Amino acid sequence: MFEEKKINPEQRERYLSKGYWTDQTLYDCWKRAVEAYPDREYVVDDRGYRYTYRQMDEAAARVAAFLHQSGVRAGDVVSFQLPIWSEFVMMMVACFHLGAVIHPIAMSYEEAELIRSMNTTESKAYVGPTFFHKTDYESRIMAVKDRIPTLKAVALIDYVKPAESGCITLQKILETYEPLAPEDHGQTGQDIALILCTSGTTSGTKGVLLTHDNIRYSEDTFNRELGLDKDDIMFMPAPLNHATGFHHGLIAPMLLGAKVVLQQKYQCREAINLMNREKVTYSMGATPFIYDILRELEAGGGELPYLKFYLCGGAPVPGYMVQKAWRFGILLCEVYGSTESVPHVFVRPSEALDLNGTTSGRTMEGIEIRVVDDDGNDVPIGTPGEELSRGPQVFVGYLKAREITDSALDDEGWFHSGDLCVMDEHGNIHIIGRKKDMIVRGGENLNSNEINDNLEGCPGIGDHTIIGMPDDRLGERICAFVVPRPGAEGLTLEAVTGWLRERGVPKRFWPERLELIDRIPHTGSGKVKKYLLKQELEKRMKG
Repeated sequence: MFEEKKINPEQRERYLSKGYWTDQTLYDCWKRAVEAYPDREYVVDDRGYRYTYRQMDEAAARVAAFLHQSGVRAGDVVSFQLPIWSEFVMMMVACFHLGAVIHPIAMSYEEAELIRSMNTTESKAYVGPTFFHKTDYESRIMAVKDRIPTLKAVALIDYVKPAESGCITLQKILETYEPLAPEDHGQTGQDIALILCTSGTTSGTKGVLLTHDNIRYSEDTFNRELGLDKDDIMFMPAPLNHATGFHHGLIAPMLLGAKVVLQQKYQCREAINLMNREKVTYSMGATPFIYDILRELEAGGGELPYLKFYLCGGAPVPGYMVQKAWRFGILLCEVYGSTESVPHVFVRPSEALDLNGTTSGRTMEGIEIRVVDDDGNDVPIGTPGEELSRGPQVFVGYLKAREITDSALDDEGWFHSGDLCVMDEHGNIHIIGRKKDMIVRGGENLNSNEINDNLEGCPGIGDHTIIGMPDDRLGERICAFVVPRPGAEGLTLEAVTGWLRERGVPKRFWPERLELIDRIPHTGSGKVKKYLLKQELEKRMKG
């Protein structure tokens, strides 16, 4: 299924010769951690579950035995739709045992998205909760399972609500299956380990193919350059089906024999108490997490005496936030990257105060960056251009989408991010915007074209477009510019979102601000001049 992997042969040989890529898989890394640190805690969650490396290995091996009996083999895809629970980690390690490809699904995926994603990946198994946060996931998977021909097994976690469908539960698996015997799957670091879904400039989502080498190299290097070791403790409040949660929350601590602390639903004061109770030394997530924590510490008191630094991705970090964090002894470090090129640029903690929010940082060992114009030519220092990256961490293609792969990953191995940046003489880059029509809201990439398409046909709306609206907490929110039809000059945001609700459009795609305008500015070729609308929005927000 993964014949469409795109790896530049020269770069492959270079990475192998330098030891960046190896014959090791993540399963090899996991076995090493279990052997070296069997009794060290690996995962703690806020539901009271605690697992040492040995305990997690045994539980995951039982799950692997169930999946194997169900027909899952090395190279097959296993899908799971789980909150920020320790069971997510159990599923990840079970896939390691099998040599299976990990396919974590967003909790927000509804029936149509489940069918599309699992048919695209040819998924062999699904694991999810019966119920979580007002949503009946059991009825959702039962409604679609017969429309996924490759699906061989469905298992449910029934801690919140008893299972009603007759599917086997995780508890039953752990009680009745013996651990799967270790097996050599004949895989190398260049085999696919993970499929992460990401929104793109085209409609729908794309399956990003990541190898064992991509993931291991990224996190080994990140750990080393951050100066982390086995005694560090990570707090991860971000979804584990995103690169931040998966790579930095789960893989990075595993490679060190360190510990990760999970919080299933982010709540600020509880997060502070949890971090202090577990003596968390660092954390990473989107801007809103640290924004809320700093505000809570200011308003409600308290401190985070063990937290050395917070790695902040998804939006630029302003200098005032760096200074505010430092008043509590926390070094705030911006991180830049994408699912396709997992954060490859970051501000080192030792440089955070000096740089003070002026840059996204510089790249890591083995990773190259270029800043180019529209013709692909390198631009001078200080000149805006598109950011390109190449290195052992760069993905190897989009699943079953060669045309889209070729548009983003060129034949020389460069990933074209679509982000505009400026590089200084020290190699630091500053992200200034995006060529892609994306809105980064709370660390989640939202396709503004898709959101705009949802408005088509809404009563009272003529011409319309979507732009990102600056927001201190989330980075950006969704703003709709609309030309009202005659008689609809009093159109309200509530009327628009009410219509979207009736049509079943997920809430995360609803506009959060409505601006009425006489005319949407277009270029001669028909493209919207969004920069003019951004200027207009800035004026209106100030007014």
